[in-house]
Amino acid sequence: MTKLTMEEVKHVATLARLAITDEEAEKFTAQLGRITEYVEQLNELDTTGVEPTTHVLPLVNVMRKDEAAQGLPREKMMLNVKEQENGQVKVPAIMD
Repeated sequence: MTKLTMEEVKHVATLARLAITDEEAEKFTAQLGRITEYVEQLNELDTTGVEPTTHVLPLVNVMRKDEAAQGLPREKMMLNVKEQENGQVKVPAIMD
């Protein structure tokens, strides 16, 4: 197992656009080192015959079929419109 260095932590912080002090880098180096040591324990497990997975639960596409349907009548939709002109919603101009 390779030990995480302070320079690597500073490099990752730079890539993430984080400004960290030397004290913070030292603290994060120790913390991330302990985390990676813990994760390294997974290499000790025997995973022979275990299929790789991306998710623990089966995922199903829940989108409905795209079918055209009759919408609301324009008159009904325009009931709550503050201002309209020629059947269109009229809004304040945002550009001159």
